[in-house]
Amino acid sequence: MEKRIYNFSAGPAILPEEVLLEAQKDLYTLPGVGMSILEISHRSKTFDAIFQNAKNGIRTLLNINDNYEILFLQGGATLQFSMVPLNLMPPKNKADYIITGVWAKKALKEAKRAGTVNIAGSTEAENFVRVPKQEELKLDPDASYVHFTSNNTIYGTEWKFEPEVGNIPLVCDMSSDFFSKKVDVNKYALIYAGAQKNVGPSGVVVVIIRKDMLERSSENLHTYLNYKIHAENDSLYNTPNTFGIYIIDLVTKWLIKNGGLDGMYKRNFEKADILYKAIDESDGFYKGTVHNNCRSLMNVTFRLPNEELEKKIIDEATKAGFSGLKGHRSVGGLRASIYNAFPKQGVEALVQFMKDFKARN
Repeated sequence: MEKRIYNFSAGPAILPEEVLLEAQKDLYTLPGVGMSILEISHRSKTFDAIFQNAKNGIRTLLNINDNYEILFLQGGATLQFSMVPLNLMPPKNKADYIITGVWAKKALKEAKRAGTVNIAGSTEAENFVRVPKQEELKLDPDASYVHFTSNNTIYGTEWKFEPEVGNIPLVCDMSSDFFSKKVDVNKYALIYAGAQKNVGPSGVVVVIIRKDMLERSSENLHTYLNYKIHAENDSLYNTPNTFGIYIIDLVTKWLIKNGGLDGMYKRNFEKADILYKAIDESDGFYKGTVHNNCRSLMNVTFRLPNEELEKKIIDEATKAGFSGLKGHRSVGGLRASIYNAFPKQGVEALVQFMKDFKARN
């Protein structure tokens, strides 16, 4: 087997090695089944057990009560940009959106197709170097819901608190920091997260929706875009991403085995702290791109004195076994995505590489 390198990709991202090895074993044949995990029917008892275990794992990790449905859908977070307003905006057809980056803007674009959208807060004028403060939010008391993006993968910012929105339902795109820490689900009407950061492979999205919100889903909606239909069919209205759900089951077991989300947060904080300290203590050779109090634990963004050096370090890092460090094409620079499964020794190895590069340049 080829030697695994350090994968800093923003997504599809690194998965736990233990999970990959288990999946490798089951790829040819599941124990006692005689078929690959890729071949079993989504209506079989074998898959039903995997499916229920995946849901129960999410409930356990986030302490989700029976007031919420857990759905496994397709189309990623991108389809949720449309499904959220189509289902939740009626009957008022008004919503608040907080804009903190590219993905929040894409969600806003789709919401505008469904009704009137108020931009309750935005840091676009500052190039998204921070998230808004609570006192900066201008919320519409008549909004059907408030939408925000908890972690901004491209810009490297993260909300350290939930926006206070009173009795208005709170909706969150948690794609890039879902499962990275404990979250009080009871504060939310709906949470959605593309799996390919911390939860599983690409092609499946987790939706956690409070049951009372399902009553907003109109019968006039196209069937597949209706949350209520998916809830009534337990995510099996059509053939789901069976392999993706299987990986989610393995990931939840791995997280529970390794101290749950409190243990995960502690490790994530330690990893990010090592890298941010290296940036801050480099005498300006490396510079973080966002305000310190908004720094993401998942996506560490930074720059070098010039683009020539940035190109050089990315090239040398790739040859040294550090993959995926190039920043998003819209912002440039570097980005180290250090999701749950990324090992601490990988961060330490990158820091040493960065120190050596600085010494040579």
